[in-house]
Amino acid sequence: MILSANGIAVTSFAAPEVWATLIQVFIIALAVLAGNVLRRKIKLLRRSLIPTALLGGLIILLIKLWPSFNDIIDKRFMETVTYHALALGFISMSLRPSKETDRANTRTVIDTGTLTIATYMVQGIIGLLVTVPMFLWWRNPDLGRDIFYSSGLLVPMGYGQGPGQALNFGTIYQLGAADQGINFHGIDFGLSIATIGFLVGSVVGVIYMNILNNRKKLSIHENAAESKHTLKDYEQKDDLPHSESVDKLTIVVSIVLLTYFLVYLLMTFIGSLDLGNFGEKTLKPLVYGFNFFWGILFGSLVKIVIRGLRKKGWMSREYLNEFLLNRVSGISFDVMIVAGTAAISFENLRSIWMPLTIVCVLGAVVTFFYVRWVSLHIYPGYGYEGFFSMFGMLTGTASNGMILLREIDPRYETPAANNLVLQNIPAMVMGFPVLLLLGFAPKSLNATLITLGILSTLFVVATLFLFRKRK
Repeated sequence: MILSANGIAVTSFAAPEVWATLIQVFIIALAVLAGNVLRRKIKLLRRSLIPTALLGGLIILLIKLWPSFNDIIDKRFMETVTYHALALGFISMSLRPSKETDRANTRTVIDTGTLTIATYMVQGIIGLLVTVPMFLWWRNPDLGRDIFYSSGLLVPMGYGQGPGQALNFGTIYQLGAADQGINFHGIDFGLSIATIGFLVGSVVGVIYMNILNNRKKLSIHENAAESKHTLKDYEQKDDLPHSESVDKLTIVVSIVLLTYFLVYLLMTFIGSLDLGNFGEKTLKPLVYGFNFFWGILFGSLVKIVIRGLRKKGWMSREYLNEFLLNRVSGISFDVMIVAGTAAISFENLRSIWMPLTIVCVLGAVVTFFYVRWVSLHIYPGYGYEGFFSMFGMLTGTASNGMILLREIDPRYETPAANNLVLQNIPAMVMGFPVLLLLGFAPKSLNATLITLGILSTLFVVATLFLFRKRK
C-alpha cells in the first residue's frame, strides 16, 4: 500500500506481496515445463514412465539443495496447494457424467475394490511393524526419539493414496505427535513416501514389464496407438455453444469451485461446533483431512441436482462436459504432484531417513508381491494387465496404473481399465472404516496396537474373500 497525495491508500503493484503467490505459481509451471522437456528428450526417462509432474517436483527438490533457492520456495504455500488440488481433482472426477459399461462384471469390480483396500491394509501393517518397534527402541543419537509410533500408517496414504492424503494424514500425525511431546515431521514423512511411491510404480513396473517381455509372457507396444480426435469428439448433446458469451471451461471450473465452496461451508460448520476434547483433537482434524471425501459426496449431489433440473426442463444446456472435467482433474492432480514433491524439506528428513527408507523398501516389496499374487488369481486371462494397472495405482495414482497398462494393452481391450475406474465405488465403501481407524491410531500407543490388530484381522478376511471359490 502507498498513500496518494490526498491521503487515499492505493495498492502498489510493484510491492513484493502482490507477486508473492504468483511467483510460487510460476515455479510450479516452470517445473512442469522443464519436466516435460526432460521426459521428451531423454529416452531413459521416457521409457521409465515417470510422470512429467513428478519430474517437475524432483527438479524443484534438487534445486532446493542450494540454500539461496530454498528460501524462495514457500513450503506452506506448496502444502496448501497440495491440499486443495486433491479435493478439486476428486470433485472434477465425481461430476463427470456416469457411463454404462458391460466390460467388467460386478464380481470383478467388487474384487478389484477389495484388492485396493486389502493392499492399503497390508501396507499399513508393514509400516506399523517397522515404526512401533523403532519408537520403542530406536533413538537418533543427536535428536533422541523422533519417530512416531503410528507413522507407519502413512505408507498406505503415500503409496496407495498419493501426495494429497499423505499430506492430510501427515499433518494429523504431526499434530498428534506434537501433543505428546514428540518431534515428528509427519508432513515431510508422508510426502516423501508418496514421491518414492511414484518412482517405485514407474521404475519397478517398467523393469518387471521388460523382464516379462524378454520371457515372452507379454508384449510391450513401443509406440502405443494414440487416437486422433476432432473437436466434435469432445462435444456432448446440448453443450454450451462456442458462440456463447462465456467459455465452456469457465462454466465447468465455476461449478467445480462452487462444489468446493459447499465443502468449505460444511467443514466450517462442523469446525464451529463445540464437540469437547474428543471433537477438537480427533473429529475436527479428520473432517478437514477428509476434504476429498466431502468433495466426492458434494460432487455427486451437485451432479444429481443438475440431472434433475435437466429432466424437468429447467436447465436446457449440458454444463458437465466430460472432456473438460477430465482436463480440470488432470491439471489438479499434476499440480498436486509437483507441489507435494516441492513441499518436502531435506532438513526435516535428516532425523527420519532410516525409518523412511525401511518402510518404503518393505512397503514396495510387499505391495509388489501381494498385488501380483492376487491379480493373477482374480483376473483370469488378463492377470498381468490387471497387475500392472493395480500396481501403478497402489504405488502412485490411477493415472500411473493407466500409463503402465497402456504399454501392454494400448487399446484397453481387456477389462483392466474399466476395473480400475469402477472399483472406486466399492473401495470407498469398504475403505471409509479403514480411514477412521487411521484417524484413531495416533491417539496413543495402545490405540495404534488396537489398530494393528484390527487391520490384521480385516486383511485376512479380505484375502480369504478374494480367494473364495469361483463358479
